[in-house]
Amino acid sequence: MKGISLFSNVGIGETYLKKCGIDIVIANELIPKRAKFYSHLYPNVNMVCGDITDKKIFNYLVEESIKQNIQFLIATPPCQGMSIAGKMDENDKRNSLIIYAIEFIKKVQPEYIIIENVPAFLKFSIKIKNNYIKIVDYIEEELKHLEYFINYSILDAADYNTPQYRKRAVFLISKISKWEFPKPQKHITVKEVIGDLPSLESGEDSNIKYHYAKIHNKNHILWMKHTPTGRTAFDNKEFYPQKNGRRIKGYSTTYKRIKWDEPAPTITMCNGGISSQNNVHPGIKQKDGTYSNARVLSILEIMRLMGLPDNWNIPNWASENFIRQVIGEGFPPKFVEALISTIPFEIKNKTVQNNIHKIPSNIQSRILEFDFKLEQK
Repeated sequence: MKGISLFSNVGIGETYLKKCGIDIVIANELIPKRAKFYSHLYPNVNMVCGDITDKKIFNYLVEESIKQNIQFLIATPPCQGMSIAGKMDENDKRNSLIIYAIEFIKKVQPEYIIIENVPAFLKFSIKIKNNYIKIVDYIEEELKHLEYFINYSILDAADYNTPQYRKRAVFLISKISKWEFPKPQKHITVKEVIGDLPSLESGEDSNIKYHYAKIHNKNHILWMKHTPTGRTAFDNKEFYPQKNGRRIKGYSTTYKRIKWDEPAPTITMCNGGISSQNNVHPGIKQKDGTYSNARVLSILEIMRLMGLPDNWNIPNWASENFIRQVIGEGFPPKFVEALISTIPFEIKNKTVQNNIHKIPSNIQSRILEFDFKLEQK
């Protein structure tokens, strides 16, 4: 099945699509550096680098998709305007990029669509013809005449083979029948995925690719050495965050070690800072009462917590900060793989059964093949 990726970032969410039978052949990303990273990972994909709000870019994407008989779309519009970690600005222009995704769907009409965003996506409104309408209502209103089945909810990546709590608004849209959400799976803990990696202190290198420690401020190291697993340095009675000898104020999610025995907290774009949210290694208690690994997670560790393979093909020119940023904005690929596992091929709705002639012939043949296999069983 041929597919297209819109708002691609570097293609993290697409890591396992090929083995799921989905071949992304066209992609679109605004930022050249990310588009270059994407093309390094997927050299055979037609990466269209440019602004989807540009008519030339938009029309080219539509024309190429129709020409290539695109059946699958994955779209992850930028979410900074709606994110709790962002400004939560209702007027952020990026919030309305969903309009272009929906216009694309109306013109190309792919059989299967995944749209992903932050949970606030389900509550936010966008301005259409001087009126504000909830994004959810807008999607349903625009697609209802095209006989799409629309299923949406807030899901957590931790329930779907990803060792990271990451709640997302997910739309599963299909022309065949209702695309059900997969059943939640047992959580994978931090210890299960990074517990085998050697300990590191600030500035150390393990000689394992991408498992090296950033160099940190000596005060940050001191505070974190005295901070237990799963706790914040703000709870320390002596070695707490301070300036000029005075205790500073801060959020309880900062200067904080993550826990070993559950999935990691959401990995953000700022995963390289001890003073940012939930970024510090869990650590191991030492004989002197301090804790090892007074550092943020290594690139390899955040790769594993995102569900990426150890051999993820990072281009040599990508800086550490850039790698950390794109991972922090990624769509966990094991999460995507789980969503694909329930993709519908069987007609379940009588209305659709009565109108099977309206379904593209290539999908009809897949449905008939599916039914035949069921009868043989």
